[in-house]
Amino acid sequence: AAERQRLMNVVFAVEAVVREVAQPDKINLASLGNMVPHVHWHVIPRWTDDPKFPDSIWSAARRESVLRALPGDLQARIAARLATTL
Repeated sequence: AAERQRLMNVVFAVEAVVREVAQPDKINLASLGNMVPHVHWHVIPRWTDDPKFPDSIWSAARRESVLRALPGDLQARIAARLATTL
């Protein structure tokens, strides 16, 4: 139980940092392991103009794709913020 709580604390910290830095409209959290038993989480920022919103990223598109220009330093900003959070 303690290990699970530590993992979820990390997942929620990543979600909070992605929300703060990328400023998406929503965030999807997903944990899959259908083929090979293992633990990993997807923290997926979503915007309302994404072609599949509000459905999952694995569903069929509802509208034409709109390319979103994200800041080139986004990954570095998320990593830096996580380094001070975790």
